[in-house]
Amino acid sequence: MNWKFWEKKEKKEEKVKKSALREWWDAILFAAVAATLIRWLIMEAYTIPTPSMENSLLVGDFLFVSKFHYGTRTPRTPLQIPLTHQKIWFTEIPSYLKWVQLPSYRLPGITKVKNGDVVVFNVPRIDENNYGNYDKSSWVDYPVDLKTNYIKRCVGIGGDVLEIKNKEVFINGKAVEAAPEQRFEYRVVAKDKINPRNIENMGLDGDDFRELGFQDASNPGYYYYHMYLPSHKVAEIKSLPYIVSIEVESQGAEAERFPFSKYTSSWTGSNYGPLTIPKEGMKIQINDSTLSIYGTTIRDYEDLKDVKLDSNKLVIAGKEVTEYTFRQDYYWMMGDNRDNSLDSRYWGFVPGDHIVGKGFFIWLSLDKYGTFFDKIRWKRFFKLIE
Repeated sequence: MNWKFWEKKEKKEEKVKKSALREWWDAILFAAVAATLIRWLIMEAYTIPTPSMENSLLVGDFLFVSKFHYGTRTPRTPLQIPLTHQKIWFTEIPSYLKWVQLPSYRLPGITKVKNGDVVVFNVPRIDENNYGNYDKSSWVDYPVDLKTNYIKRCVGIGGDVLEIKNKEVFINGKAVEAAPEQRFEYRVVAKDKINPRNIENMGLDGDDFRELGFQDASNPGYYYYHMYLPSHKVAEIKSLPYIVSIEVESQGAEAERFPFSKYTSSWTGSNYGPLTIPKEGMKIQINDSTLSIYGTTIRDYEDLKDVKLDSNKLVIAGKEVTEYTFRQDYYWMMGDNRDNSLDSRYWGFVPGDHIVGKGFFIWLSLDKYGTFFDKIRWKRFFKLIE
């Protein structure tokens, strides 16, 4: 028996010290796990590549998107390299395997998607997920959680009736309040080509206008432009001495619009609807009209097996159904730069399980057209997204 229990025992062997390489590996592993959890549960960083949300969001804005507002989704595709999306960095190699696909659930959030929210979501259709690739045989049908991320403003939620009249959006018969600095396309005629300094003085950059050149033989000096402008800029530009006229651009031939139905063939981006946005629990009778509008949504996004659309019939698991009840909420998303936005008017409803998060705040903004001294847009730092 050891009567001198108060005395420290001699250490029989020293603790093995980690090598510098092992310490670096542990640190990197911890950082990767922590970043993955934060990215999944709390917040994720994104950048704005296109002008579809100007002036609310500008090309070159870096923003954080909140996952906790609407509640994060559990992973559907677990076999994926952490901190990647569709491909391994700087390669064309897929970053995931489809071998395991899990049911996806949404954890509790602090709010729901509301009209007017700026939302990041996975764009639903396969066409937009392969945008720019004209070889359809090579298109990739990504899992829901790995579809391409878009950011738009939610103008309609499940159960709303949407209509657009002369470019103005109405929800349930009430005009929607315009987003800050919302833009539309105008046709501008100048006495000659406008020099770059005057373009800059208008507050425009290369994403805000297109040159159409000399088009009028009766006025050989006149130069034509398409400009995407907020309404308060129109009078200011029209008053400039070298501007001949500025008018809202009339829509010519347009790309085909959702829902690609014979009943909606007259709908355009400026005059659209009325269209009811599906809501969880909403029941519709199946006929030629409703199926032509909602059929592809039921087939592609309601997580059903063996769905067939046959003329005016809906067949699920070999059984024809005469009415259908929607299993989740859907949303209608549009860009604030209304005439320069690839949005729900082209590809339809956004299913609830495609919602990623809420645009939260801008932490950095870089102007690709800026010079060395004004490359950074300092005033946009830590700007909340509205």
